[in-house]
Amino acid sequence: MPKNSADRDLIHLAIPKGRIEAGVASLLSDAGIKLRSGPRGYRPVTSVGGFEVKLLKPQNIVEMLAAGSRDIGFAGADWVREQAAELVELLDTGLDPVRVVAAAPESLLIDDELPSRHFVVASELERIASRWITDRGLDATLVRSYGATEVFPPEDADIIVDISATGETLAANGLVVIDELMVSSTRLYASRKAMETPEKKLAIDGFVLSLRSVLEARGRAMVELNVSAEDVEEVIEILPSMREPTIATLHGSEGLAVKAAVPRSELPGLIPLLKNRGATDIVVSRLEQIVP
Repeated sequence: MPKNSADRDLIHLAIPKGRIEAGVASLLSDAGIKLRSGPRGYRPVTSVGGFEVKLLKPQNIVEMLAAGSRDIGFAGADWVREQAAELVELLDTGLDPVRVVAAAPESLLIDDELPSRHFVVASELERIASRWITDRGLDATLVRSYGATEVFPPEDADIIVDISATGETLAANGLVVIDELMVSSTRLYASRKAMETPEKKLAIDGFVLSLRSVLEARGRAMVELNVSAEDVEEVIEILPSMREPTIATLHGSEGLAVKAAVPRSELPGLIPLLKNRGATDIVVSRLEQIVP
């Protein structure tokens, strides 16, 4: 059915249905975009105007973006490569990190290498697996799997090409990784058609900025501290910040107040060092969004 003019003005957003959905919904929520279930379960309603949202399977999101019926959508980089879709990658959320690997029973290997023989390779990712077979120069037959690929060896396949998050499922089925084909995560993509429409591109750029600011904030924390004028340079020397820390004079000129957004990963080692260099009244607080 043709879209009416009001519908064409909306940004048509696709969100993955399933395991990726919760992480994406949380990211949107932290950016101020709340989702609530609509009268139809696959069409949630947003708390902000200008968006029309549909829940789809990740594979379908890639197809709809490539066809131009969706403007933007979240999907795994592995499915974009699998479908050879020509999309515009807008943002790597870092959510749901996985590897696409080739794995086989350890008993198949000779000195940790594949023997020279014919193989049966099972995979849901047919295009990615075919490219790997060609690149490795293997004599192999590819079998299409429909889930639970890890159970194919050794009776129904020699090797699998599959997605692995922790490696535990592979290990539980007696498989070892013999090759890493790519690293994937949940990313935000746009259709080329949407990015070539100035009004939509402007709205999409603003949407990306909001999400990027949340991801930036998740990786940092605000550190506030007091320090004497004599010790301030020693404190600043070890205090990481986005540009320069903010410094203000305390009431009565009794020292200085210093504030900086620092990487969260550095907090465990940083706090004792700051204390040792004369910092007092150290406060660490969570950031919601950072817009450089």
